[in-house]
Amino acid sequence: MKHRVYYGEYTLSHWVELILKKNIILPPYQRHFVWKEDAVLRFIKTLENDEFVPPVIIGFLKAKSEKQNLILDGQQRLTSILLAYYNVMPDYKTFKIKQRDTGNYAEGDELEEYENGENGENDVLNWTFENLIGTTIGSITKESILQKGNYKVLNLSLPEDFFETRYLGFSYIIPQVSNVSKSQGFYSSVFRNINFQGVPLLSQESRNALYYFNGCKSDFFAPSCCENIKISYLSSASQLDFVRYMSLLSQYKKNQSSACLARGFRSNMEGYYENYVYSVLEKNDDDTYGKFEDIFPEEEYQQRLRNLGEAIAQIGLSSKEFPSIIDMDAYFFGLIYYVVIEGKKLNVGDNGISELKEKIDNNILAYKSDSHHQQVPNAFRYMRKRVGDSIGLYSGYVQ
Repeated sequence: MKHRVYYGEYTLSHWVELILKKNIILPPYQRHFVWKEDAVLRFIKTLENDEFVPPVIIGFLKAKSEKQNLILDGQQRLTSILLAYYNVMPDYKTFKIKQRDTGNYAEGDELEEYENGENGENDVLNWTFENLIGTTIGSITKESILQKGNYKVLNLSLPEDFFETRYLGFSYIIPQVSNVSKSQGFYSSVFRNINFQGVPLLSQESRNALYYFNGCKSDFFAPSCCENIKISYLSSASQLDFVRYMSLLSQYKKNQSSACLARGFRSNMEGYYENYVYSVLEKNDDDTYGKFEDIFPEEEYQQRLRNLGEAIAQIGLSSKEFPSIIDMDAYFFGLIYYVVIEGKKLNVGDNGISELKEKIDNNILAYKSDSHHQQVPNAFRYMRKRVGDSIGLYSGYVQ
């Protein structure tokens, strides 16, 4: 048997104690709190009526000398119990963020989705119970929470013995594997295969679980130099998806052509990106993307990411918000290809930057003069054209 699994149940008050003492924690890939107030109230009513509630799943992880109990499934339930315990709810207007179903990453096809009547947005809270309990272990009260100004009274009327007489079950997993990386991989696969009350994972959340396979590469999949580069989508903004660029450009380097990029993945681009992540983490010689080590000898990529950050700043894109995926692609396909994939640097002076940006902007105008390109920018023929054009344009501006 590869993994030991223990089963049991705790009183709700004991679950609260475990959270407050940080004996159970959220792993870094866990989603925001997505239950609205009515869902919290329904769940608490279910507990009050002694109806069945699926058990939560906790996983044991030992990293060096540190032992952790990770919440793999059940964050929404446990958070709701904690909120009910203090009879408060995070203020929706304060913490609300809007995320597209592309996982809050810039993907494209935004106009096509709107035309089909599906804007892909999900209202969630930029909040987890860690915002409530803070970074240090200490006592908190309902009064101290309300004083923060970001919470409101939940108006629950529960029996006095509610938290001592209601129970929530658990499954406790101890993986029988040899190292931390394999434990993390196992837990991320568990996380990706479970979901509660039909609230689907955003692709970003799902992909973050993949990154957890190998914590030392999280800076590669989501480099800090790209975190403030976004696309505006009506009432929301989507972050540059570095994995999207790296997967397409790795295949471009292997084939030396944009003609067949992502062939066979028209209806499942997220699968294409996930395959790239697996190819990096599992170090396999993928027929699609080539070997990670061939692009980054000895897996040394940090300096190239630093060079990318410098190039982004040099062009003036560090906190840029683009109006569409067309604009972003025109600027970043060639830049990321030469700086990150090829390991080169920009070779431009002040006049050269102005000249480069003018050429890129002219390409963007040409793309948008085609109404269909503007409406469905991620149609493969348009995406592939932007890849080839951007790489060709930057070729005259790198060392």
